[in-house]
Amino acid sequence: MDGAKGTTGAELLEAGRTYRSSLPRDAELYYRLHLDAASDAYVSVTAIPRADATLSITDGIRVSVQDADNHSCSNERARFGAARSPHPITAWGARTTSPAAPFCRGAGTYYVVVERTGTADSSPGAWDLEITTTTEPRLKQAAATSPPKVWNSASPTPASGPVEHSQGGAGFSRAVSVGQGVWSAGITPGQTLFYKIPVGWGQQPSATAELGSVNGDGHGYAIDALALTLYNPVRADVEDANTGYDGKQKSASLAAVPAVDYSNRYAIPDRVNAMRFAGSYYLVVHLAAGVAQKFGDGPFRLTLRIGIDGAAQDGPDYEGQSVPANVFEVTAQDRQAAAQGATPDAHATMKAVAAGGIGAGTVVLAVLGAWTVAARRRARTW
Repeated sequence: MDGAKGTTGAELLEAGRTYRSSLPRDAELYYRLHLDAASDAYVSVTAIPRADATLSITDGIRVSVQDADNHSCSNERARFGAARSPHPITAWGARTTSPAAPFCRGAGTYYVVVERTGTADSSPGAWDLEITTTTEPRLKQAAATSPPKVWNSASPTPASGPVEHSQGGAGFSRAVSVGQGVWSAGITPGQTLFYKIPVGWGQQPSATAELGSVNGDGHGYAIDALALTLYNPVRADVEDANTGYDGKQKSASLAAVPAVDYSNRYAIPDRVNAMRFAGSYYLVVHLAAGVAQKFGDGPFRLTLRIGIDGAAQDGPDYEGQSVPANVFEVTAQDRQAAAQGATPDAHATMKAVAAGGIGAGTVVLAVLGAWTVAARRRARTW
């Protein structure tokens, strides 16, 4: 799918489908939504630069949603950060029907605007985009419009116990299911691993990522070498953490986030606001490409300590079904797959493709996998 340079000619993004597009350096691209007056809509945009791209500390993307009268419904951005390491980054936009929003509440046409931010020092090549749209139906009965005033904000204790191996996937669509416990994988400089965690209503997730020490003559310091980000079921970022690396073992832990609650959406802090629904939460781990220059190509030992506090509760009573279906639910099958550290099987992947449709604009699920392979091959040259 090609983004338009203005609202005229902007192509329609259908909920439940995943699209592939491309973002040139100096472009501002427009895509179109057609929304009803009752559902909340969420758009996620993942930008994927070339593995050999040159980036500045301020490079990133901005995603906004606007109504037909140019009123802003949301405005979010994501950056590559101090490590300047090429990897997939994700920003999101939303049109909600909250009473607190004076605009963007009616049915009709809306626009998603995607643009690059940063400096002219970055590589001129276009970045690939992966775009998804999800809708959430309204409730049958009105819920509280104030978030819980008290929640456990103490720093979580990292999970302990036997270590199980689970190699993360390449991209959101290939994220590997993991649950509470301790999981290990190998990660190479420039690589990004995706995991998903079933988190029910009333449950509070936590995560720590540990990078093992190296055996060799490497020396120096890699800034923001290990990055850990938590995304919610619509791929909106919740919280992140990072740490530098000097060849000795290091860890990065997410700050405490609240338990999943429908009314969290009315909170101001992002890490509370984003904990608004149950479903598959995503843990994304990136090892900066610059680590290879100082400590070799690896692979390095990655350990994830994942906690899920609290018993799952019944969710709110929705009036209809989300699109895609069951996004805001956790099933027994989800929990079983997470307990086993399961990789999505071929049947599940083909079901996802069939549900999204095969044709122009539908993303090829191998895109991020190919990007990861290229990142590993080029790691030494960055």
